[in-house]
This record gives sequence, C-alpha cells and structure tokens, in this order.
Amino acid sequence: MNKVKSLILAGMLAFAPALAMGSPALAQDNAAAAAPAENAAAPVESAANAADAAPAAKVAAPPRMKPTEGIGMPRPGEITLQQQFTSTGHSARWLHDMMLLPIITIISILVLVLMLYVMVRFRRGANPTPSKTSHNTVIEVIWTVVPVVILLVIAVPSIGLLADQYKPAPKDAITVKVTGYQWYWGYEYPDNEIPEFVSNMLTKEKAAENGEPYLLAPDNRLVLPVGRPVKLIITGADVIHSFAVPSLWVKMDAVPGRLNEKSFTIDKPGVYYGQCSELCGARHGFMPIAIEALPPAQFDQWVLSQGGKPKAAEAATAATAEAPAPAAAPAKI
Repeated sequence: MNKVKSLILAGMLAFAPALAMGSPALAQDNAAAAAPAENAAAPVESAANAADAAPAAKVAAPPRMKPTEGIGMPRPGEITLQQQFTSTGHSARWLHDMMLLPIITIISILVLVLMLYVMVRFRRGANPTPSKTSHNTVIEVIWTVVPVVILLVIAVPSIGLLADQYKPAPKDAITVKVTGYQWYWGYEYPDNEIPEFVSNMLTKEKAAENGEPYLLAPDNRLVLPVGRPVKLIITGADVIHSFAVPSLWVKMDAVPGRLNEKSFTIDKPGVYYGQCSELCGARHGFMPIAIEALPPAQFDQWVLSQGGKPKAAEAATAATAEAPAPAAAPAKI
C-alpha cells in the first residue's frame, strides 16, 4: 500500500512542471483569440472619431438667381396690382380686378348719368314749375336695398380674404425671423440653425453689374423655398418699419418690442422685390427687400452652404428616432 502511494506521488511530481508550463500558454492562447475581436472593433471606433473630428465638406451655394423683367417688380406705366405668386395674392387680385373695379366703375358711371340727366331735365328753362313731391316710396326702397345688396356681395369674399391673410402657419412651416433696422434688414433662420445676416442696398454700379433694378436690389437676399409654407416673425430693432413685398401679397409692420407673424406659400421660383413701407427715418427709401424663391432641393443646398441644417433632414432624423425598434428574431433551438 505504501508503495502504491509512493508511485502516485512520484507521478504527480513528474507531471507538475508540464502543467505549470501549459497554463501560461493556455492563457496566452485565450488572449490571442480575444485580441482580433478587440482589434477589429478598434478601427471602427477610430473611424467614427475621425469622422467626428473631420470638418464637414463645404457645400457650394446655388448660383444667384437672375430676376425676370416685370416679374416680382413694378412695371413702367403699370396702374394695377402686380402679378401675384401666392394663394392670398391670387384671391386679392381677383377680388380687386373682377369685383371691386367693375362695381366701382358701374356706380361711377350711373351717378354721372343721373347727374347729367338731372342737370338737363330739371333745369329752370325745361321745368319752370317744379314738382312739390316730398317722398317717393319706390325710389327710397331702391336706394336703400341696392347698396345693402352690393355691400353683402363684396363682404363675403372680403371676409374670406381677411381670414386667409391672418391664418396661422402650419406646423411644418419654415420659420424666419425678420428684423428691421435703421436702415437695413436682418434675417435669421432658427429652424435651420442659420444665424442672423444683414441685407443692405446695392450701389447703382453693383446693381447694374448684377442686372438688377436699382433701389430694389440688396446684397443679401431672403432665400425661401417654393411650395413650402413659410412663417415670418417680423419685428423692429429701433423704430417702426414695414416689411412689404407686393407680388407675394405680404405687408406687415415691424414694431419694436412686438413679434408680428405673416405666413404664405410661394407658387413659382423667382426673385420678388419689395421695400420698407413705413416712414422710418432719413434713409427710409433705401431699405429694399428681395426674396429669392428656390425649388426645395436648391433651397436645402443653400441651407447647407450657410452651415445650416435642412428642416426636412431634421424631420427625417426625428422620425427615425421615434420609430420602434424591430423585434428580435426568436432564437433557433
């Protein structure tokens, strides 16, 4: 029995060095097996850090749009409203051209004819014995009822137009803050993270070089998208100004300490000019406004060129973040 124990003890002592040497080798093998996975993840992390550290590629702004003669600006000898490029503008011009002008013309001609008739028919030579009639019920009913009917006919589309002009902007509208200064304009795009930039009138030489109308062309335009609702938040920094672009049916006072809102949607790409329409000081007549309406893709390109973020991209990112995560596939047994 003692011999058996001695043999077992001797065998254990003989294999002990081999086991001791095998354990570090096994640990090294395990470490080597884990190292490739860690090293594989390292390039991905380094690439992500490099992408964050690398500056974003500069996006070129779309070329400055050339204005079209007679579009978005007054025409020589023009005596009517400018051609309109918003829905409210179309309604307003229809009301003016197709309803108010005909009614005013008919009333003016009728009054002129009545005055001429009275001057001829009831002059002293033709009517030596004047009538002593003091009341005429039919005439009194007519001149009371007819004006009421005319006013009702005008009131229905007029109230609709007023409601459209002050309709709140939809939630997806692009917000631009417009600030009037003495004597220039400032534009800021909070939705697109574009800080305020200012817009000053071009000199006569520079306007001619750009092919733009003098006194209407500024150096920096208010760039807006076509077909997307726009919400302008308008205020003044010093005195009362007025932001007015006739061809878009836009006119709103810029009052210091107050935020006024104006919303609209532009129908067609182009350059639309306006001016400050409130007497605001010595250089009031030199505060032009130019709105450059771009197709949505070019507008997003312009936003990127200014270091901003397109609102469509923000909406897509938010929608992706809010989307539920896909359910995990059941494990196979």
